[in-house]
Amino acid sequence: MSKEGTERIEQRAGEWLARRDSNDWSTEQEAELERWLEESLEHRVAWLRLLETWESSLRLRALGAGPNSELPPPGQWNLSPFFSKRASRATERSPGGSRPGFRALAASVLLACVLSAAWFLWPRNIYETPVGGLASVPIADGSRVLLNTDSQIEVAITATERRIELKHGEAFFDVAKDPNRPFIVAAGGRRIIAVGTAFAVRRDGEDVQVVVTEGVVRVESAKRLRSAEKHDAAASVLTPGSIARFNEDAVLAQTNQLLDAEERIAWRSGTVVFRDVTLAEAVAEFNRYNTRKIVIKDPAATEYTVGGSFSTVKVEAFLRLLERAYPIRVHFEEDVIVLTAR
Repeated sequence: MSKEGTERIEQRAGEWLARRDSNDWSTEQEAELERWLEESLEHRVAWLRLLETWESSLRLRALGAGPNSELPPPGQWNLSPFFSKRASRATERSPGGSRPGFRALAASVLLACVLSAAWFLWPRNIYETPVGGLASVPIADGSRVLLNTDSQIEVAITATERRIELKHGEAFFDVAKDPNRPFIVAAGGRRIIAVGTAFAVRRDGEDVQVVVTEGVVRVESAKRLRSAEKHDAAASVLTPGSIARFNEDAVLAQTNQLLDAEERIAWRSGTVVFRDVTLAEAVAEFNRYNTRKIVIKDPAATEYTVGGSFSTVKVEAFLRLLERAYPIRVHFEEDVIVLTAR
């Protein structure tokens, strides 16, 4: 369905809701509403979604007399002082005391209020993994999310967008195509936006890494968007193979090798791939997947370089390699694993 068609159906659903909650609702109108609902599944979905939100919208106090008021009961919401000036003008223009102009206006205002509040009222789901865990999360729109170790996301799917907040950790997103609803991942002051693509996002505090393996994603500053700017001049467009790191202010690094991108998300199969990284970096990566942490006691050892592919949970194999390749001794203590010089 086109975006225009979707908007028209939602507008019509709002008009039906306004008419149903008026004082002159009749059995004939009820039958007419039922016929409209039977015309298509899209009609019924839009109606049920709007009805559920409206009936649970005691929190929408904008329809009352003020921030401390109560929501008017059904049949009287259109008499709220919120609409008083509009109602008087509509009455003056309508002969015989009827108010069709007002009802159309009220319906559009109601729909705008409900849709703008949908993000706050829509059901949200939180998914998380423990240290060392890996979990697949199916999303209602057909997208799939794979959560890496010690990660948490909050998912909210609405009529206008698919929004996921990455609280911490890392996730890979295989996004179902839906041009009418952008797929937005919020992480560390950034918004990663896609329609149909595949990419990973890693969040360490306010630092964010984005790896794209398919399609195109746009990375915007959430701070700039909150300041009401319509276009983020500093936004980055990432193509397949891109690896980009962001902090609160800038892009830190970017490469465009698809092989590098695939290696960065090798965790999907339970492995990590190192290419000439320091021992300190390798240890930090292993510590993400294991509760028993590795500690380097010899500062000089932190600069040894490490390469290869390793299982994230088979720490002993990695440590045996270290002992054979470097003058390092491994001490297994009760809570930690300590690396010292030989």
